[in-house]
Amino acid sequence: MVVLLTSKPVDEHDLEQLVGRVFFKAIDLLGGLHKLAEYRTLTWLPSLARAAFAIVLREEYLKTEEEIAEIVGLTRNTVRNILRADPNAAMFKIEHMDELTKEEKKELRVHTAGGVAKLAYKLVKEGNEAQTLLEFCREMSAKAVQVCEAPWAYTVLKHSKGLKYPVENPQPLKEKLSGITIKGIPAEEVADNLVYPIKNPAQLLHEIKEYLQMKES
Repeated sequence: MVVLLTSKPVDEHDLEQLVGRVFFKAIDLLGGLHKLAEYRTLTWLPSLARAAFAIVLREEYLKTEEEIAEIVGLTRNTVRNILRADPNAAMFKIEHMDELTKEEKKELRVHTAGGVAKLAYKLVKEGNEAQTLLEFCREMSAKAVQVCEAPWAYTVLKHSKGLKYPVENPQPLKEKLSGITIKGIPAEEVADNLVYPIKNPAQLLHEIKEYLQMKES
């Protein structure tokens, strides 16, 4: 029996949100904006953005090469190269950036963006978001809870700056929150009783709130 896969309508809002997450994760994989600036490879960013769009359109919406080429503004051959790119080969080249000539770096932009975007998409879908994006979310959450007069939440976000997500066990959180209390409870005790893994700052606050409510009941 042959199963035919058909594309689905594109939700512009959902598409751009997921593409943005993949794009930021791709930048993380490349070492961050500082590393790209150091290697003078900021010109890679448009290629990464287009590759992120191509991967998401293919994986989430089952679009064909022709459809992706039309939406993103690429040739069908370029789209095919992006979709067929090898993430392992791409990352190997990135890790050996110092050994590449200027011309090789220029070629790398074209042939590697797809592999990096493909790996970034896989990691995002597994819950491994870009650290840069998570730090931005943490900062925005901290400002929001400060306005809403939630002192323990603000304290947690302030002290957890730099925490790497996803958090798989209590230890990293205990180190960040060492010495503080959350509504009168030692932060280390709270960390020991949360549900892991914790994928982002919002989930961290949610898990702490759940534990505090359980303690109060």
